[in-house]
Amino acid sequence: MTEVVTFGCRLNAYESEVVRREAARLPDDTIVINTCAVTAEAVRQARQTIRRLKRERPGARIVVTGCAAQTEPQSFASMAEVERVLGNGEKLSPAAWAETAAYLARDFGVGGEEKVVVNDIMAVRETALHLVDGLEGRARAFVQVQNGCDHRCTFCIIPYGRGNSRSVPMGDVVAQVRRLVAHGFREVVLTGVDITSYGSNLPGAPRLGTLVKNILKHVPELERLRLSSIDSIEADRDLLDAIGGEARLMPHLHLSLQSGDDTILKRMKRRHLHADAIAFTAQLHRLRPDVVFGGDIIAGFPTETEEMFARSLDLVDDCGLTHLHVFPFSPRPGTPATRMPQVRREVIKERARRLRQKGDEALRRHLDGEIGATRQVLVESGQTGRTEHFLSVRLAAAHDPGTIVQVAMAGHDGRQLLAA
Repeated sequence: MTEVVTFGCRLNAYESEVVRREAARLPDDTIVINTCAVTAEAVRQARQTIRRLKRERPGARIVVTGCAAQTEPQSFASMAEVERVLGNGEKLSPAAWAETAAYLARDFGVGGEEKVVVNDIMAVRETALHLVDGLEGRARAFVQVQNGCDHRCTFCIIPYGRGNSRSVPMGDVVAQVRRLVAHGFREVVLTGVDITSYGSNLPGAPRLGTLVKNILKHVPELERLRLSSIDSIEADRDLLDAIGGEARLMPHLHLSLQSGDDTILKRMKRRHLHADAIAFTAQLHRLRPDVVFGGDIIAGFPTETEEMFARSLDLVDDCGLTHLHVFPFSPRPGTPATRMPQVRREVIKERARRLRQKGDEALRRHLDGEIGATRQVLVESGQTGRTEHFLSVRLAAAHDPGTIVQVAMAGHDGRQLLAA
């Protein structure tokens, strides 16, 4: 049986379900590593895992795919433990997996066959919907609505691993959500690389807000719809309207912010400034007072001074962030930021620590405010779940995963709410 090991984002987790299905035809004891390229650390962890798995299971055959396989295929092909490298354009292709099964069944390299099958991801113009019945071991279902990115932030390697932005037709997305609800899922998450760019390549150029409204209209039995990370500068009027008026759209948004300093944002080639982030979160609070925000922030971007970093710390309070994802800056070969004056590694680590501490303090304050509240909790495992605001909850009794239970909050431990 083929095992799939996944690194990285929710989109990778979704795609691993497709890979698991397609790779079932591979020889027994094959391991597929679905890699992430967002940081050098993610790539290092993938290589480390490959070596460990081969030591533990010397007879296993290892196939590497995903973003890191797309951006640096030869580095994985040079590993003696790896027998095949598939690019992101190939990893969801039934034909590529059928050919890989045949390749692994033969003597490798016979007839000029290549160990590396990685094509030009920038040539991919469409994204097909890959039907899945849910994610293994997950209480909520994910639907990929978009892939790739047309922007070129100076720190980011992902467009070179995913290609340009392309979207799944709206009717296909709605049909997939309906299918997942019919399979018992009560919460669906829309995911992609840059979901607020949804629809730019589709006829009529529908926006993300139109998609959200259509899902909620045409799948009335869906109880909870959630969005993955969004770029606030791309949020359209219909999306704001849906957030303000659709109770089934969950009041939690994770924002791609990256920095609180305007000079650093410009050097990152971001399209918003500090004031834009504050204005967006304030507008959303007016439309939906209970909305909560998470955010991605990079610590130690090249040329960042202590004063510039302080503005990122300020952003946590200015935008009312409660869920912080902190990324110590990691230079990615081939990106413009690699050629900029670098901040010392020990300074980057210290700033990341301070940002995480700031995020922990903000989360703790928010948890304080939840004590005594009654929330609808989606059960993820027997005694853990998530509120509408994506806060983790420890339940007093076990429930079936995927069910929604109404509970009062009696306290918290600094990271997780404790139900009465």
